[in-house]
Amino acid sequence: MAKKYMLLSALLLFLIHATFIHSAWSADDSIPAGEDGAKAALERSPRHHEWVNIAVPGTNVKLNTFVAYPERKDKAPVVIVIHEVYGLTDWIRGVADQLAAGGFIAVAPDLLSGRGPGGGGTEAFPGRDDVVKAVRDLGQTEVTAMLNAVKDYGTSLPAGTGRYGSVGFCWGGSQSYAYAAAQPGLGAAVVYYGTSPPAEALSSIRAPVLGLYGEDDARVTSTVGPAEEKMKELGKVYVVHVYRGAGHGFLRAQGERGGANLEASRQAWPATVGFLKKNLE
Repeated sequence: MAKKYMLLSALLLFLIHATFIHSAWSADDSIPAGEDGAKAALERSPRHHEWVNIAVPGTNVKLNTFVAYPERKDKAPVVIVIHEVYGLTDWIRGVADQLAAGGFIAVAPDLLSGRGPGGGGTEAFPGRDDVVKAVRDLGQTEVTAMLNAVKDYGTSLPAGTGRYGSVGFCWGGSQSYAYAAAQPGLGAAVVYYGTSPPAEALSSIRAPVLGLYGEDDARVTSTVGPAEEKMKELGKVYVVHVYRGAGHGFLRAQGERGGANLEASRQAWPATVGFLKKNLE
């Protein structure tokens, strides 16, 4: 009986500890929720959300796009949210909502719109591996065309100021950096753990760039130093933060790596909002 009581007590303590740890990385409303808490965060958000279809000129593509509006009395700048290699997920929508909480109109397109089974988008693919393959098959020229269509939509909104920036994650982080090179009107680009463009593309960048990386992500961080050196040589603004002990995808996977990802998220998100406000407001 005593042994059984001790086992039950140990289990109870474990559950209490696990609940406390989980709440530590899921209840911080000052940063986007991690992947597991994104849907619930969206459901309790007080902000206005809507879905729109954005036509891409010269194609038959209509981008299924999630839009989150801030609660503010004046007009707001627009931020294009470029999804990960996993497509447009609840987590990306949660990021868009958190950007709206920061005062921006956040526009998050599904770049797989019309490419899934039955003409659907991300949600139509049978599994995550299929989504990853489809995203990786997207060509740079068509991605730029889609982002330009989203830019045109966002800057035409009556509630918008006409100024716009981009934020991207993983594959989308690389695309955010590449879009800075492709679109001279971009006001700011934020890159979450995305690889840098080739050195020859950096000369076209006019927008300031903020790069946010995990220390334990050498595949990506190995491209940062050369880009940082080249951007400095060209007189471009490239602000870099590398977070100790964090891995790839830290903002989505906040519960991993013994708290390092959560700590990185708590530092990276206010840096993101501050950078966008400085350059877009």
